[in-house]
Amino acid sequence: GQLLESGGGSVQAGGSLRLSCSAAGYTYNTYNRNCMGWFRQAPAKEREGVAAIYSAGGSITYYADSAKGRFTISRDNAKNTVWLQMNSLKLEDTAMYYCAANPGPCGSWPRASGFPYWGQGTQVTVSS
Repeated sequence: GQLLESGGGSVQAGGSLRLSCSAAGYTYNTYNRNCMGWFRQAPAKEREGVAAIYSAGGSITYYADSAKGRFTISRDNAKNTVWLQMNSLKLEDTAMYYCAANPGPCGSWPRASGFPYWGQGTQVTVSS
């Protein structure tokens, strides 16, 4: 399958953005069994997990400490789409944000190496 992110952009600190990731090439029964994750990578930094969600048989979400209370991950398996709602954005949230998929539960999250499928990324820039 292919993953396509959208929704990035420039925003002032304290603002909000909603990232979307659409998955092509999946059927409902395959997509809903994927752990879907959002990762980000700032210049000269390692890629880090931001949030992940697994919803086969019930929704389970995971958040990095930096995202807790500010970001919300959600998905609609009927639309093969996962979202990342980002509120109260900070300068340090500036990064390229990537959507990733891992067949099965989110046991490998937040390790980026545990996700074999990636989108091209969408840039988020937070300014003061």
